[in-house]
Formats: sequence, C-alpha cells, structure tokens
Amino acid sequence: MNFELLEKAKERIPSVPVLVNLCSQRVRQINQGLRPMVRPDLGEEVVDTVLREIVEGKLVAGTTEFSDAAH
Repeated sequence: MNFELLEKAKERIPSVPVLVNLCSQRVRQINQGLRPMVRPDLGEEVVDTVLREIVEGKLVAGTTEFSDAAH
C-alpha cells in the first residue's frame, strides 16, 4: 500500500472507518470486474488504484441525511 496516497486520501475522507469501508467495497467491485475510474499503473495494487480514485475526486463517500419530517 502506498502510504503517501493513503495520507492524501485521508485529507479527502478524514473518517478512517468510512475510508476503510469505501476502499474495501471499491476493491471488491474492481476485483469482480468493474473498471477502475483511473488508469492503473503497471504493477499497482488494486487498493492503490482505489486510493488514487479518491485522491483525484472520482470516488467520494456519500452520506444519507434524514430530516425530522421523514420520520
């Protein structure tokens, strides 16, 4: 794992649990055949490709907010 990419990704997604879950879900998707949103470097680990997707703003963590009226 490229720790420089990890630090840059943590700047975009400061919540470590959210970052870990997002990365693991995206790695799973790529391993199942979905195309990466960035061109992988030769020999690059899938997790580093996912971190570059985050750093480049192509992959973001969504949040769901509920208003009191919806409950």
